[in-house]
Amino acid sequence: MRALVVRGRDATPAVEEVRLPAPGAGELRVRIRAAGICHSDLAMVNGTLAPAYPLVLGHEAAGVVAETGPGARLAVGTPVVLNWAPACRACWHCRHGEPWLCAANTAPVVARGETADGSRLHVTLGLGALAEEVVVPEHAAVPVPAGLPPERAALLGCAVLTGSGAVRNTARVAVGESVAVIGLGGVGLAVLTAARRAGAAPILAVDVVEAKRNLAVAAGATDFLRAGNTLAKKVRERTEGRGVDHAFECVGSAATIHAAWRLTRRGGAVTVVGMGGRDDLVSLAALDIFHSARTLRSSVYGSSDPDREVPELAAALADGSLDLRPLISGTVGLDEAPAAFDRLARGEGARWVVTFPD
Repeated sequence: MRALVVRGRDATPAVEEVRLPAPGAGELRVRIRAAGICHSDLAMVNGTLAPAYPLVLGHEAAGVVAETGPGARLAVGTPVVLNWAPACRACWHCRHGEPWLCAANTAPVVARGETADGSRLHVTLGLGALAEEVVVPEHAAVPVPAGLPPERAALLGCAVLTGSGAVRNTARVAVGESVAVIGLGGVGLAVLTAARRAGAAPILAVDVVEAKRNLAVAAGATDFLRAGNTLAKKVRERTEGRGVDHAFECVGSAATIHAAWRLTRRGGAVTVVGMGGRDDLVSLAALDIFHSARTLRSSVYGSSDPDREVPELAAALADGSLDLRPLISGTVGLDEAPAAFDRLARGEGARWVVTFPD
């Protein structure tokens, strides 16, 4: 089969022929219908997550079960959304209601299959979903209703689940609370959509790129602000001088985390959704931490349980109450995926989605 493979740090991804094993006990072979290109995939290319190579990229996808291994219960033909962090249900975190922190999901890549030249192959976050097919444990596939547009269903597995969970589970945004979102990629736009569904107001969208304005408004923002030195002042002008109740940082850098801190009111909360580098340190004054009474926390995978929440989001997508069209900048074929990676790295658009023929 064909897959998008990167051979080393900062190398250009390329489509290659690869071989995957047949599904073993409790495993599935899933034919991919659509897969999103996420900033976490860029972190695999630039080495932020220290992966092993050669590596099949991709972890946000929807597909159809094509083959089952011994003991698997899902039927061939079942539509599924892939879950890159399936919970073991047995570790301390799982038993204490934190499946998003499952101890079994700590490796950025998993060895699976081989390249055409016989090299050991690795797959991103246990999936490697930018490929025609994947072989995954059954509990990494969440059944969803038939008939969902695959390019939208794919986003449920990462961007939408992460963004909606950050709003609903981590921050617990209430009706009428004010929200600011820094960074308007796929996840940031999903946060805007979730904030609108939660009844937040105002909802302020922040980015360095003016071209994100229309995307932000379509996703749910009530106002768009360019990032810069006067950002905190502009936010306070729109929040009666206080600052927002909730700031969501969706970039993953010390600078934007600090910016989110500065535009949040006393007693408010900063939720870090973006994944940054290990050497990018955030500095806050001890007095500021005490005096501001702000909360700084992260939201890993939206503090969500995908087995429960992906079906809920899929149902909302099916009945039209969840509109994901503003999150998708375009669809491309697998051969066009390297160019879409370049666009993502330049900050162009929201989510680019690779689609595969039936």
